[in-house]
Amino acid sequence: MAESMRGLKRSHRCGELNKSNVGEKVTVMGWVQKNRNKGGIIFLDLRDRSGILQIIFEDNEQLMEKAAKLRSEFVVAVVGQVEARSGAVNENLATGEIEIRAEELRILSEAETPPFQVEENSKTKEELRLKYRYLDLRRPDLQKNLMMRSQVATLTRQFLTEEGFMEIETPILGKSTPEGARDYLVPSRVHPGSFYGLPQSPQLFKQLLMCSGCDRYFQIAKCFRDEDLRADRQPEFTQIDMELSFVDVDDVIDVNERLLAKVFKEVLNVEVPLPIQRMTWQEAMDRFGSDKPDIRFGMELTDVTEVVKNCDFAVFKGAVENGGSVRGINAKGQGAMPRKKIDKLVDFAKDYGAKGLAYIAIGEDGNVKSSFAKFMKEDEMTNLIQAMGGENGDLLLFAADKNKVVWDVLGALRLELAKQMELLDKSEYKFLWITEFPLLEWNEEENRYTAMHHPFTMPMEEDLQYLDTDPGRVRAKAYDIVLNGNEIGGGSVRIFQNDIQEKMFECLGFTKEQAQSRFGFLLDAFKYGVPPHAGLAYGLDRLVMLMAKEDSIRDVIAFPKIKDASCLMTEAPGEVDEKQLEELGLAIRRTEEQE
Repeated sequence: MAESMRGLKRSHRCGELNKSNVGEKVTVMGWVQKNRNKGGIIFLDLRDRSGILQIIFEDNEQLMEKAAKLRSEFVVAVVGQVEARSGAVNENLATGEIEIRAEELRILSEAETPPFQVEENSKTKEELRLKYRYLDLRRPDLQKNLMMRSQVATLTRQFLTEEGFMEIETPILGKSTPEGARDYLVPSRVHPGSFYGLPQSPQLFKQLLMCSGCDRYFQIAKCFRDEDLRADRQPEFTQIDMELSFVDVDDVIDVNERLLAKVFKEVLNVEVPLPIQRMTWQEAMDRFGSDKPDIRFGMELTDVTEVVKNCDFAVFKGAVENGGSVRGINAKGQGAMPRKKIDKLVDFAKDYGAKGLAYIAIGEDGNVKSSFAKFMKEDEMTNLIQAMGGENGDLLLFAADKNKVVWDVLGALRLELAKQMELLDKSEYKFLWITEFPLLEWNEEENRYTAMHHPFTMPMEEDLQYLDTDPGRVRAKAYDIVLNGNEIGGGSVRIFQNDIQEKMFECLGFTKEQAQSRFGFLLDAFKYGVPPHAGLAYGLDRLVMLMAKEDSIRDVIAFPKIKDASCLMTEAPGEVDEKQLEELGLAIRRTEEQE
């Protein structure tokens, strides 16, 4: 039966005790990790969020009888004396040099046998662990992640406050955005037939705060996006969001580099060398086939269009004639890769839009095997291998198509090969700024330009002249911060001049009326004096995932959703009462498929 805590007060967490506490009388409380009865002595491992501590029960029959009943996950309080370990020191535990000789034991709460063992690096299926997430969160590795997340948030608040930022909360119930097919909608009871949209980001509000003279704003903001999920996506996620007035690109980059350096030093004791390397979007695409390149390893793309443009291989020739390119990567030392494995890489490339993948495998003896040698003259082949820096033992892989396809395919293939070749070291942190993104991208489906970031991104001054004649050529004052091949944050300088904003809407195909109906409140605010301003937002979940060396953001979020955006523990989303629907003026229409 559960006992009361009356008269007891916890003096220490389990992991806070060490050799310096020997001789002290302490009170600890936590969960039973395991209980080992050795006849004349009982060893108990007690766990709380700080770690595990060994308790021993000996020479007290009544106490030992009570301790023998303890099972995994019982919640107990123990009063006792800290002693140096009588047995061997446990090197794997922070408290491995000590134990507590129990003088009093209270069972605060009994526990049923849990559906899985609470242990570090659990091999239990994730579905089961997420169903019982409150048990899963007792695992020391997950607790460490949550503590790290809390530390990152606290340090960020401290740093930005010292830099003159104000923490301001913006609304969660807002207006659904025009591009917002992916907004979560909340029906209004007071305004039947009207809906709020949950924010995908506080973008418009933070720009309004700059119009309000707040000068420097930040917020650790909840955001929502109703989109298909991946390992690093959730329907609700957290941003470290900021906006600054009277600044340009370098000012935003400077404050953020110092923020990252502080957080990584304090949390991981990792020095981030400043300034962080910068690379334009064009250079990143040409060298790595990605606007978020992983620069922990080489294997860069080589453009061999000029080398092969006159050859007889139809795939290469056709790509060049259609205005595309031929590019390759050199997987060093992979020349002996079996054909089956190469075929798997071809299938992998097809997933990213390739029609196929051409290859040259160079044996250690210099013997060349290739999927297209018969279409090439000997000197063309030699020149191609030379252009790729090919040596004995190398595997050369080529994609030929429109630039976008070639970049996507080789960018993904480069990462896949790095995984297979074990070139990725999770304890290495390589930061990179990507700058000068294209302002607009062509949308084939809608047959118009869309904003690569959002409609308020400032074009680079020297490219303003091309907005009418060649919009695709215009670069943006936009920047992303990339870590180990993951975009962890991004932002831009915002448009603050009316004429440029109008021109931007024009490029995007909005009439003045459409722009006014969609963004009227922001445009109206701009009529009353708006400072030049810029901002940036980090994905906090993704940043902490990389810092904690995890593969999924679910491991750094307390209560995450699964792929279909549902919660296995609470069974959200769920149906609601007919009465609630009536109040909101809603009716559920079943489709034939659901029937």
